[in-house]
Amino acid sequence: MMNRPSILLTTAALALGTLVPLIGAGPASAAPVSGGTAPASTRGALATAGHSHPQVLGVGGAGAYRIGADLAALTAAGRIGWTATACGGVVHAGATGSWAGVLILAFRDGRLVEVGTATAPPRSPASAMVGMSFDELEDIYGRRGSLIRNDAGDAEAYLVRVGSRVELFTGHPIRPGVGYFQVGPASFVERNFRQGSTC
Repeated sequence: MMNRPSILLTTAALALGTLVPLIGAGPASAAPVSGGTAPASTRGALATAGHSHPQVLGVGGAGAYRIGADLAALTAAGRIGWTATACGGVVHAGATGSWAGVLILAFRDGRLVEVGTATAPPRSPASAMVGMSFDELEDIYGRRGSLIRNDAGDAEAYLVRVGSRVELFTGHPIRPGVGYFQVGPASFVERNFRQGSTC
């Protein structure tokens, strides 16, 4: 007959050995809000396959892609993979490096005014992300956010104001919930959602 206390101690040791790395990784919200490089322990737990970028996208942007950054400077530094000129002085662009395929950028008159993603991660500083339902966003943000509709009344989004900037979570074209998460000045991000493009 086996010694029951030894089995329990062995099982407890194995369980503890499994939990310690998970606890050591820390919560997703432990990743730096400033966009700096996250510690390896926080990157590993949430990393998208093939990506080792920081996991947080806040109203200031992410990594080198800071709201207000100069398009020419980012291009010269090799941080812009592609561009597409729109109207009204707006240029859409793709990030490079570990953010390639993760961040879509919008510049107005040469300055970064919007950073968006259709992937998860990254997360917001409050740990909201693409793929969540609007109810889950409400649970996370409470009175700090609200569900809004565009002026045409044919689309809804979840809006969180942070000073003059916003986090905006828009719907998914196929399934309920968040399909795109974008940040930037309310005068650009929120206005474009509510009123649509001016041209």
